[in-house]
Amino acid sequence: MRSLAVASPLPPAAAAAGRRRPRASAREVISQCWKCEINQYRPLGNPLRIGHSQGSLQRHGSKNLLAAAAAISVEQAEVSTSLPKGDMWSVHKFGGTCMGTPQRIQNVADIVLSDSSKRKLIIVSAMSKVTDMMYNLVHKAQSRDDSYMTALDEVFDKHMAAAKELLDGENLARFFAQLHSDISNLRAMLHAIFIAGHATESFSDFVVGHGELWSAQMLSYAINKSGVPCTWMDTRDVLVVKPSGSNQVDPDYLESEKRLQKWFSRQPAATIVATGFIATTAENIPTTLRRDGSDFSASIIGSLFRARQVTIWTDVDGVFSADPRKVSEAVILSTLSYQEAWEMSYFGANVLHPRTIIPVMKDNIPIVIRNMFNLSAPGTTICKQPANENADLDACVKSFATIDNLALVNVEGTGMAGVPGTASTIFSAAKAVGANVIMISQASSEHSVCFAVPEKEVAAVSTALHARFRDALAAGRLSKVEVIHGCSILAAVGLRMASTPGVSAILFDALAKANINVRAIAQGCSEYNITVVLKQEDCARALRAVHSRFFLSKTTLAVGIIGPGLIGGTLLNQLRDQAAVLKENMNIDLRVIGITGTSTMHLSDIGVDLKQWKELLQKEAKPADLASLVRHLSENHVFPNKVLVDCTADTNVASHYYDWLKKGIHVITPNKKANSGPLDQYLKLRTLQRASYTHYFYEATVGAGLPIISTLQGLLETGDKILRIEGIFSGTLSYIFNNFEGTRTFSDVVAEAKDAGFTEPDPRDDLSGTDVARKVIILARECALRLELSDIPVKSLVPKALRSCSSADEFMQKLPSFDQDWDMQRHEAESAEEVLRYVGVVDVVKRKGSVELQRYKREHPFAQLSGSDNIIAFTTSRYREQPLIVRGPGAGAEVTAGGVFCDLLRLASYLGAPS
Repeated sequence: MRSLAVASPLPPAAAAAGRRRPRASAREVISQCWKCEINQYRPLGNPLRIGHSQGSLQRHGSKNLLAAAAAISVEQAEVSTSLPKGDMWSVHKFGGTCMGTPQRIQNVADIVLSDSSKRKLIIVSAMSKVTDMMYNLVHKAQSRDDSYMTALDEVFDKHMAAAKELLDGENLARFFAQLHSDISNLRAMLHAIFIAGHATESFSDFVVGHGELWSAQMLSYAINKSGVPCTWMDTRDVLVVKPSGSNQVDPDYLESEKRLQKWFSRQPAATIVATGFIATTAENIPTTLRRDGSDFSASIIGSLFRARQVTIWTDVDGVFSADPRKVSEAVILSTLSYQEAWEMSYFGANVLHPRTIIPVMKDNIPIVIRNMFNLSAPGTTICKQPANENADLDACVKSFATIDNLALVNVEGTGMAGVPGTASTIFSAAKAVGANVIMISQASSEHSVCFAVPEKEVAAVSTALHARFRDALAAGRLSKVEVIHGCSILAAVGLRMASTPGVSAILFDALAKANINVRAIAQGCSEYNITVVLKQEDCARALRAVHSRFFLSKTTLAVGIIGPGLIGGTLLNQLRDQAAVLKENMNIDLRVIGITGTSTMHLSDIGVDLKQWKELLQKEAKPADLASLVRHLSENHVFPNKVLVDCTADTNVASHYYDWLKKGIHVITPNKKANSGPLDQYLKLRTLQRASYTHYFYEATVGAGLPIISTLQGLLETGDKILRIEGIFSGTLSYIFNNFEGTRTFSDVVAEAKDAGFTEPDPRDDLSGTDVARKVIILARECALRLELSDIPVKSLVPKALRSCSSADEFMQKLPSFDQDWDMQRHEAESAEEVLRYVGVVDVVKRKGSVELQRYKREHPFAQLSGSDNIIAFTTSRYREQPLIVRGPGAGAEVTAGGVFCDLLRLASYLGAPS
């Protein structure tokens, strides 16, 4: 083969005259090189076939008319071998990652060989990084950077090394011969570009396309090596495309089918390896299919062959319901319709370029996305939507996608209404500056039009609109052209959303409950997608909120536990034992992502292993920091719904509830300090909670696991009028007075309760009545009584002389000296057939409360308690003659933690879980 001339050849007349050769222009240099390439340097074994007979006559002249005529006869004979089309063909496409190493190329060969289809066509990309290397060659050459020579050697070495590892014998020799020839020609061509300092697009495309040529040859030889006949196709001999604007090309199916028939007539193979990405124009000038060209090649050729299906092999298991980098719980979709895949790709999902779908869509050829590195994964099938698919909520929304770094442009004014051409003027101004309008939303009154554009383009759009509407703005016909920066788009995609009622309601309900504000909405009448614009800082949380609502469970809750002591630790154990059951039976997913005590804390992004939470809190813990726990929960974008559970009795922790609720974090607590604290702070807290979608539950503050608060709220919400609430609210004091009978002394019963763990470490905390007073004030405030804790008179059971004792031990030592007084009170009560009970009272009619020691007849419900049971009586308009009684255990870690757990489930129900 002759070497390629570097400069334009001298015209014969000029050579004969002996004149000096003039310096060629850049265009002439490249033009001459291109002609040489077309006529002389097509890859060996794959000569230019379009116009083959004419080319033979032109190149060889009259001396070779006989040979040319023979070629014509051969070609005419070959055309009679018709190309079989239909289901016998399966098409596989392997990208650069799949072809990245010799071992991976061999794996591709194994996959092809394992396909039982009668006929197979394989589309391949260049080896990983090779396309970038080839573009870099052109860039260096036209920049007159002579390091392109070294870079070309690297390309040669990469393919030499791969071929040596992959091939042997005749196959290796054939590939080496072709590679040497191609590299020699490329070296000359790049030198021509280096001299000219310029490369046309077609010349650049030709250089870059060699990566696909080499990978196709290597794979075909690897398949041949296994004993299966295989040939390779330079798709520039077959695939004809024409420019279509926006730097894209459209296939010429009619011409491509003609050329495919001619190609197959000469090489009627059952297994064909074809180059992806590259094609030719109608003038036989090399070009490419631009972005995602290999996928596009596969779908076009699949359509030309009328293949059974096109399999796109990649490095993921299929198409996800959302970006798995943003939603760790994203699931693989088993099927997608063509339209759904189209919508998803528009909104940035890593599926397929919309162009890839068009060729197969017209012939109803399925596309299957599969993972070459995980053959056990079935992948995702993109096909015509099955007619019998159930239109339930789980099926109607297939996926969610987002686009970040957008700005919202709002054009607003009363003068826009009814004025023809306003929208046209707006969008022509955007077009004039080359802006990409991604979404449009317009009020039906025509009072405002808003649209989203990339952030980097919005300044030019704003300037253009202000210039175009200068007079209208000055006259007041338009009130403003406003730019809202820092926006994102969230799109829900699904073919069957249009036929399924309530999809939009569920979508926006999920956003509202995640405390997400929507700036704009767009939805086409086809309802393939619902698009919302929101703050970019909210986008990840919004994506997780809606994905969780439709895909994971009715509710996924991220839980932070404050105070893993007696109650908190018991709650953690209950969650450990029940979480799997809740997820399976009720579709509720509870994830504890943070635990903090007084000295240490443990944080997790996706969920603490509750089987070893105690060990983690000791071995892998950080210093306790409540602010860090809250920040970790608030900034976690894996789970949309977040709740803090305060299992302490700490006033300082309770003081943060307002801020947490304002951040969109739900709060659940048995801590009484917030609801019994200063009235103004309580009212502020409840006002915020009622005005937002953030929930605040505190059932366990009054009756541990008993439904006291919920019963009271139910009565009020159904219109009943509360007259009086009276009850034994302290499990500790209930135990003491239930056992203070016969000959037992008061101090003995208190000591027994303390030893059994029913009292606080210092029994005075129980005997003082303050805890009961807090419960009374909580119930009073639920009944809309604006009382402070100081408004509740409390009869303390701690003798005045013992209130100043320095320790609990001292108190217990001195308490027996007051047993005689208690014996006297008990004797008086027993003489009247009564018992002593320590009660709290809310008198709603008189708008007051009290905490005192009272006597009840033995037949009274309060006199019939046992153990540490609590009992509460509601006297209402409906239950006036016979009060509504709630009775049961009112103290103990198990029941209190159970009450908190019930609040967690109630929160899940409020957020959408089954009730």
